[in-house]
Amino acid sequence: MLSLCIVALVALAISHWIYRWWNPRCNGKLPPGSMGLPLIGESLHFFSPSTSFDISPFIKKRMERFGPIFKTSLVGRPLIVSTDPDFNHYIFQQENKLFQCWYPDSVREILGRENMAALHGFIHIYVKKMVLNLVGPENLKDMLPEIQQVAERTLQQWSHADSIELKEASASMIFGLTAKKLISYDSNESNEDIRGNYDSFIRGLISFPLDVPGTAFHESLQGRKRVLSRLKNMLHERREKLVKQPVDFFDYVIEELDKDGTLLTEGMSLDLMFLLLFASFETTSVAMTLALKFLSDHPLALKQLTEEHEMILKQRVDADSGLTWEEYKSMTFTFQFINETVRLANIAPGIFRKTMSQISFKGYTIPAGWTVMVCPPAIHLNPAIYENPLDFNPWRWEGMGRNDASKNFMAFGGGMRFCVGADFAKVQVAVFLHCLLTKYRWKAIRGGNIVRTPGIQFPDGFHIQILKKDIC
Repeated sequence: MLSLCIVALVALAISHWIYRWWNPRCNGKLPPGSMGLPLIGESLHFFSPSTSFDISPFIKKRMERFGPIFKTSLVGRPLIVSTDPDFNHYIFQQENKLFQCWYPDSVREILGRENMAALHGFIHIYVKKMVLNLVGPENLKDMLPEIQQVAERTLQQWSHADSIELKEASASMIFGLTAKKLISYDSNESNEDIRGNYDSFIRGLISFPLDVPGTAFHESLQGRKRVLSRLKNMLHERREKLVKQPVDFFDYVIEELDKDGTLLTEGMSLDLMFLLLFASFETTSVAMTLALKFLSDHPLALKQLTEEHEMILKQRVDADSGLTWEEYKSMTFTFQFINETVRLANIAPGIFRKTMSQISFKGYTIPAGWTVMVCPPAIHLNPAIYENPLDFNPWRWEGMGRNDASKNFMAFGGGMRFCVGADFAKVQVAVFLHCLLTKYRWKAIRGGNIVRTPGIQFPDGFHIQILKKDIC
């Protein structure tokens, strides 16, 4: 009899827990939606692969069923998904007032709990200003010749190969440049393969957070551990040498770390360097790969882009002189092309915020402490905003300026958290295209297909052959 009572109580407790999971407490009306299975939520559907540039099936199906704002649960956490331009704009405008930057524990574990994206308030502003000393517009002007030299040297090397896999090759090119600026690292002169450790890291960055040997998440944590160990050794070695004049950005960070009353900690410094090394090459190499894929498939865009860059050479007194900042700023169609590439690419499938207090919006109530995910693809692929949104059409940006960020364009984020490296990424893509289009042509050999999981990947790569223009 007692055992039956215990079983009944346990069953009652489980039923109540499941009911509470499906019906979260709210002092108002939650957005419609489904919470999925207890603990797992709807994570399996969210991480299901898709082979289209369209809005992911997970988001699209729920938009059609529940509307532009809906609730769900991912990796055990209740979540509000926003595909509403007005709500997205409101979220970015209320940064550090009603909303706070937030990432799942699994992502923070990988990126570091003191990484720049996890910092808030004045400490985030302080670190952001440090990074702008590296990639702000004034510094990019000085860096422009070096960016061009790296692009020209790399293309020359690629032209001697039968084929290159563009995503990997462009990532190595960008990593080589930024690792030199950040930590004076040269893969040709080092016995350590820092870049290879990042490959392990990337594979599990957006994956189910299961830290068990053999899983992508575990592999990612191990990759982070190896890179961080090298950075920590480097930091201690440099502190012992007492270098008076900074040689690279890491020296500058250490200089800030050692100041009296500094806001930096060693953990913040290491997480910052780790994040900058990663952010510098991964998303930009995806954009470069898609840029050439789009150009291969759209000859009219290739023609106009080539004409713009060849005109820059024709208007120079010395055609062999390097790119100037004024020439870079004059690349009108190039910026249209980049905007259209990143609009369709939707490299960041979601931007996360957490409510700091209870929020009311359009009749819905979102409790304090809940996560909200802004969904850029749902804005960039909205036919009410962009006509025929799945068509690659860089001409749609004519007369719209550079559009770094707006209610309807958030390829680089928005609000106070607008990507600090956006200008750096655009300079690298534009300079690479200039060097490529004025001296080379290419042939697509195989690959180029994408898979979203939900981050963008090239399962078969994109293999191309680079040829000098004077070769028939």
